Amino acid sequence: MAEALAGMRVLVVGGTSGIGFACARASLDAGAAAARVVGRDATRGAAAAAALGPRAAFLRADCADTDAVERMVADAEAAMGGIDGLVCAPGTTHLPELLHRQPLSAIREALTLDLAPVLYCCRAVLPGMMARRAGAIVCVASDAGKIATPGESVIGAGMAAIVQFVRGLAIEAKRDGVRANTITPSLVEGTPLTERLMGEGRFSAKLFAKARTLAHLGTTTPEDVAALAVFLLSPAAGRITGQAISVNGGISAA
Repeated sequence: MAEALAGMRVLVVGGTSGIGFACARASLDAGAAAARVVGRDATRGAAAAAALGPRAAFLRADCADTDAVERMVADAEAAMGGIDGLVCAPGTTHLPELLHRQPLSAIREALTLDLAPVLYCCRAVLPGMMARRAGAIVCVASDAGKIATPGESVIGAGMAAIVQFVRGLAIEAKRDGVRANTITPSLVEGTPLTERLMGEGRFSAKLFAKARTLAHLGTTTPEDVAALAVFLLSPAAGRITGQAISVNGGISAA
């Protein structure tokens, strides 16, 4: 995979930590000419860009804001001369909880913050990719969008929406040479979200402790997801579009 993305210009939303950062690093390791990582925290973004090296830079944006997304994509296009690949991994900051315990306001917030950045960023990069008649989009959702799990009814609704959105995008964009796929992990070790899941919520800690026991192939790491993202961005996956692929170590056959 050393030259799998040779010359590509990659934009990574949520690229300052966790899965997104691993995807940015793997893209550069695979020969990407340039990467831009996007996040809301300037300090963390600067640290991520420094760790990724001279072909990377940080763009600050709240990707739940349409104007911010349009500015960010325009800046990335101008800086890199175009965007060949988008990895959209904004993640979620919401812990699993039984539905009857969630305030209505929390449901609205969860769906807005989990779903909107994916839709906005994909829409914003699409015209440039269509004009060049080439591009690859990889969105990171969750197996919660495929498997009904207690405590993940709201999270799962957002993740299922991402999966179906990407399928529709793939069918719409295929005539213009643009591909789109989704990766759906379950428990991913070594991410800020998993640390919160295991440390803050009694319900979520029990839920994901059980999931760990089912991952007989080993629990998923950010690098596992990143390896698949690089493949899906690469010409080797040139006939693959509209798919939602699980990476979960055997927790389920989602």
